[in-house]
Amino acid sequence: MRREGMVRFWRWPERRSDLSKRWQPVAAALPLLGLLALAPPAAAQGSGSQDPGATVVLIGYLARQEDPRTPLSFLEPVATDEGLQGARLALADNNTTGVFLKQSYRLVEQVLPQDGDISAGVKALADEGVRFVVADLPADALLAAADRPEAKPMVLFNARATDDALRNGQCRANILHTAPSRRMLADALAQYLAWKKWPRWSLMTGRDPGNALYAEAVRRAAKRFGGRIVDEKSWTFDTGNRRTDTGVTTIQSDIPLATQGPDYDVLVVADEAGDFGDYLDGRTWYPRPVAGTQGLTATAWSRVNEQWGGTQLQSRFEKLAGRWMTPRDYAAWLAVRSVGEAAARTGATGFDSLTGYLHSPDFELAGFKGEALSFRAWDGQMRQPILIAGPRMLVSVSPQEGFLHPVTPLDTLGDDAPESKCRLNR
Repeated sequence: MRREGMVRFWRWPERRSDLSKRWQPVAAALPLLGLLALAPPAAAQGSGSQDPGATVVLIGYLARQEDPRTPLSFLEPVATDEGLQGARLALADNNTTGVFLKQSYRLVEQVLPQDGDISAGVKALADEGVRFVVADLPADALLAAADRPEAKPMVLFNARATDDALRNGQCRANILHTAPSRRMLADALAQYLAWKKWPRWSLMTGRDPGNALYAEAVRRAAKRFGGRIVDEKSWTFDTGNRRTDTGVTTIQSDIPLATQGPDYDVLVVADEAGDFGDYLDGRTWYPRPVAGTQGLTATAWSRVNEQWGGTQLQSRFEKLAGRWMTPRDYAAWLAVRSVGEAAARTGATGFDSLTGYLHSPDFELAGFKGEALSFRAWDGQMRQPILIAGPRMLVSVSPQEGFLHPVTPLDTLGDDAPESKCRLNR
């Protein structure tokens, strides 16, 4: 039985599997690759069989329990552990390399009740000696955690909140962001639409506050990359239950009415909660593609990514969690792997040494997306390619060819240094 709000140490379960399917290439361990081929699988390395003389690095995981999101389709599993499973997989990956470097990693989990006190969760992690924390929290809870006195000597990895304010006026020196911002996602989509020469967009926005923020990011992206929003509408219909006898009929009649207006090249939808966006494709007034939060989506991770070793990461995650990896899982995986990569590269395990390296221009992380990932100095955001994904296939990856930058094309996504209102004193 799960004990809510209690500190738990995660250790990889004792089991063995085919090494050829579980081996994770780690750039930091290149001199050890020959040994990796002979090493026991990650499952065993995360258990008590580790070298008792290894230096232990604690990584915290802070979240609140949530009601599971009801999926629109039976094909989509109900996930009650998004984020946490990504952190657990990265822990095993860290220990795969750490066994050769006399380093051991443990995950200290603080999964609070839905109304649990964030300050109590931060204090519990601090009492355990945790200095690195994966924060799987919405924006308000993340700021509450980061502003606690116990969190000042910590590094919190934002593995969930996409709010652009967190990278601007509300930025914090003790937060690094492995989740992309809404502006990064919108810019990635806008670059692809520009490459396709689809400049006329119709924008449909849902009722939730997050949808308005996403729509704002889309408007900004249109100005940056030559898009033109020819029409804007708000979704005001009550979507019927498509599993009822009349549900499909109601949807089929409502959506054409909702999408009438000036002609456009693509319908861009802002529906982060998935209340209506999935119903649009194939039912719009004009026969046009749907993009945004549904349809053709810009995302940090998608189960359709099979390139750059992505299939191998997906396979290992599915064996662990019994489902496919979500963007929240991926952001948590990046956070835990960032600590492991810093330790492997520097050979150090001290907080100051690892933090200094994470913030340095020398830090790079392999993220299964074709380019090395790093953190921006001005706002703590992780630079990363953004996948442009369809429901079953990877369509493209942004930044798109031809969008140049004096430092790296990755900085064409989201707030560049001159644009950011974040003023961190490192």
